[in-house]
Amino acid sequence: MTPNSLTLIDLSEPIERQRDKLLKICDALMQRVEQNHDDRSAAYTQFQRAVLLEEQVRERTRDLEHALDLLNESNARLATANLETERARSDLANAIETIQEGFGLFDSDGTLIMCNSRFGMHMPDIRSQLRPGLSFNDYVGMVSRSRYLHLPDGSSAEAWVAQRMQRHGEEHVMFNVRMIWDRWVQVSEHRMAGGQTVVMQTDISDIIRMERMERGRLMDDQAKLIRATLEHINQGVGIFDHNQRLVGFNQRLAHLMSIPLTQIRIGLDFEIILKLIENDITIEGEVTGGGLMRWVTRTDPRPPLRFEFKRGETRWFDLFAEEMPDKGFVISITDITAEKDAARALSRANESLEQRVTERTLELEDALAVAERAIASRSRFVAAASHDLLQPLSAATLYLSSIGEELTDPRHSEVVNKAQNALTSVQDIIEALLDISKLESGRAAVDIHQIDLGALLRQLRDEFEPIAAKKGLRLKVLPSDLRVKSDATYIRRILQNLISNAVRYTHEGTVLVGTRRTRRSVRVEVWDTGPGIPASEHETIFKEFHRLNARSSASEGLGLGLAIVDRACALLRHPLTVESTEGKGTAFKVTVPLADDTTHIPPSRLSVPAQTTWRHDGLVVLLVENDLDMRRALTLLLEKWNVEVLDVSSGEEAARLITEIDLAPDAMLIDFQLDNGELGTEVIKRLRSLIGRVPTRLITANRNIDVQALSANIGVEVLNKPIDPISLHLFLETAGSRN
Repeated sequence: MTPNSLTLIDLSEPIERQRDKLLKICDALMQRVEQNHDDRSAAYTQFQRAVLLEEQVRERTRDLEHALDLLNESNARLATANLETERARSDLANAIETIQEGFGLFDSDGTLIMCNSRFGMHMPDIRSQLRPGLSFNDYVGMVSRSRYLHLPDGSSAEAWVAQRMQRHGEEHVMFNVRMIWDRWVQVSEHRMAGGQTVVMQTDISDIIRMERMERGRLMDDQAKLIRATLEHINQGVGIFDHNQRLVGFNQRLAHLMSIPLTQIRIGLDFEIILKLIENDITIEGEVTGGGLMRWVTRTDPRPPLRFEFKRGETRWFDLFAEEMPDKGFVISITDITAEKDAARALSRANESLEQRVTERTLELEDALAVAERAIASRSRFVAAASHDLLQPLSAATLYLSSIGEELTDPRHSEVVNKAQNALTSVQDIIEALLDISKLESGRAAVDIHQIDLGALLRQLRDEFEPIAAKKGLRLKVLPSDLRVKSDATYIRRILQNLISNAVRYTHEGTVLVGTRRTRRSVRVEVWDTGPGIPASEHETIFKEFHRLNARSSASEGLGLGLAIVDRACALLRHPLTVESTEGKGTAFKVTVPLADDTTHIPPSRLSVPAQTTWRHDGLVVLLVENDLDMRRALTLLLEKWNVEVLDVSSGEEAARLITEIDLAPDAMLIDFQLDNGELGTEVIKRLRSLIGRVPTRLITANRNIDVQALSANIGVEVLNKPIDPISLHLFLETAGSRN
């Protein structure tokens, strides 16, 4: 803008004013053009500048109008939010007022936020002072000084406050407070997650009075019941007061001691009773008649006393004496003649059987040791063999994934797909063998937490829907919004095997998966319209390697699916039932407990677009893998995704490479079992000391829970072999988003 134009346009003036001036300038310039043909070129230049300036003014005006619209919209949203907040506060206050008990809410600083009209209703002298803003300490002090509070005998208001504040320090507390005029209030105090405190006051006076009346009635009934009980028990019982006088007995006592009923009566001294029988009995052990009398006459607390005595040559009795709280005592006498005879007979039998039992025990111990060694050996063999099989299987899977996209001939693509399906079948068989091995060996560990059942069923539907459609079946999975308590891995495996079996053995019709909620659990049901299972096979179908359709190929499983389901349900304590009608179909039902609302819900797995190639341009990944084929296959797949791979075979090479290039990778893939006993977890710790924490996955074919524990201790997740390309892509995508 020229100096002369600056004198005409004041940029501090409103946009409308500047626009009006520019319009006038344009008019003047046009008039000059018409009047002076010699100055046509200069006038036209000024006209162009005026038009350009007018356009700039219009743009600034539009920007200001847009900003004003946004400001008005924000103000309207703020007003709406304030209105909703006030409405919510009003609804909360109304809801609290409907509560029949006294309700008070204190914030985390101990200040009363709100209360209903029944809060403190049992103390009219302080009710008017219970208003928002009152501190919890002042509230407790006011209650302690209320004339309606009945303090315990010998207690002061200060002592009551100290005890009340001590209870206030607990997370959840409930206690009864006595008021005057024999009234009682139950106080419940709960601490919320944000530190707020909820206090509930409930009048329980009627309940306390009813309990008193019930106790009185029970005491009368109890006295009658005790008398009837004494007469019906098989022991002789005598009850003596603190002066050793008989205050109660049953007829069985006189019968066992052969004392005529005319000679035993209430008020009789214990010493007289002892003299009536002492010549007819022989006391076994260290206790004698004089020792029994010394126990009776002791003034210090008496310990319980028990001994056996014999009357005549064949009758044996057991005597038990115990002190009562009022310094009296109770004596019970039991005829143990039959037990003594049985013990002697048993002793004679034991002498002859002891040697046989010892020999048999040794035989069983040897057999058990052999069986345990066999199971352990089989488990180790299965685990080792599975690890050795999964290693090349993983490499083969990655090679196929890397070349699949380059094939243009449909026939070649079909061959690759069939090879991938075959490898998947092999992987399923190996994993089934590992599952059944762990379940049988007792080494299976479970992690019980809350699971979104609806999300799990949706994942299974997406997994099996294409398989069912390929067979011409309809797979229907009913939606569910329930949460259950179970182990995520095992409950998924259970439902996966049940749905897989239903699809495999159903030739036409429908496979239906749904849930039925009971009071405290949910029953997950898998129905099919297959050929059904004969009743004679309902038990045998859960045995290993048992298949109803013996013509099925090994690629369709080894008959371990239902065996795994049965053992996993037993491990999780999820009841499993089967119902079947031949020619109509079968239903398997698993009952799982419902979860609490407070239990943590793990996030569901991210969805992945249905594609075969992903790009991670510029991402640098350090790969530590001692198996050459596996390292080459994984490197080939990653390079297809435009990943720069730093591949080495050991932790020493990795550390040396990082030091030489002075570059920290964006992510690391570390094998667990390296050469010379080196562990991937130790390699991760060593590399972290050089480059800090970077996104890392521990790759392994070992499914042992010890490996999971080691990786969890260093905060690293496990990527099991054979490596799923989708899982690998998700990890790299997360690692790339951090940069």
